[in-house]
Amino acid sequence: MSNKIDNLLAVMRQLRHPETGCPWDQKQTYESIAPYTIEEAYEVEDAIERKDTEALKSELGDLLFQVVFYSQIANEDGEFTFDDIVEAITEKMIKRHPHVFDKVTFNNAEEQTNNWEAHKAEERTRRAALEKRKISILDDVPPNLPALIRAEKLTKRAARVGFDWPQIDQVIAKIDEELAEVKAEINANASNDYIEDEIGDLLFTVANLARHCKIDPENALKKTNRKFIERFHFIEQELEDADMSFEDASLELLEEHWQTAKATILKIK
Repeated sequence: MSNKIDNLLAVMRQLRHPETGCPWDQKQTYESIAPYTIEEAYEVEDAIERKDTEALKSELGDLLFQVVFYSQIANEDGEFTFDDIVEAITEKMIKRHPHVFDKVTFNNAEEQTNNWEAHKAEERTRRAALEKRKISILDDVPPNLPALIRAEKLTKRAARVGFDWPQIDQVIAKIDEELAEVKAEINANASNDYIEDEIGDLLFTVANLARHCKIDPENALKKTNRKFIERFHFIEQELEDADMSFEDASLELLEEHWQTAKATILKIK
């Protein structure tokens, strides 16, 4: 295994070689390859959802290459190496799993989760001390996460210190309140900035409701997106069969097809 990793690292070094390397790879930076890393992670997820293990193998390789790319840039700058990355994650996993490596016993999954979170809190404290700043319970919730995922994580982190509605009915009431505020801004012909702000509040509260229901809001929306696509394709097919375009169809007809699509696709599933 080590030889194969060494071969991959050697390929990366050659690609970055200032004289004989690839011009595109030579000019890349952390910032320029970051979007590709996100894209590769989504492609891994897509392969998993499609249950395509051959594609998963390929996409995981692409994702691993991103790690190797970062480590090569860092090595050139004298910051860290690939071995440093491996050592750091190995140490972190051992420390966060004392029940596996240090024979510590947990009575249930909740105790294990609390221990995990305690270790993460210690890491946040050390990082804040090194950076000479005050620690926040919201530290290390990545700002570049998809907004729905980040909203769910922020509310989950705040809930750990008691900043949360204890009853789900209270969250639903808050959604009603936020929706009313959106309507009020629209009815008042408010600027887009005000409406955007209120819609953001509404979406944030919906993400919080998903957390209370133990549902991943990002995954829920992805499923709805796929459902919308299936139903819209149904409408397109119905119009094509009738030799019609969307311009030819009334809103009433489109709604009729939509309701048929809902019933038909639901039956198929």
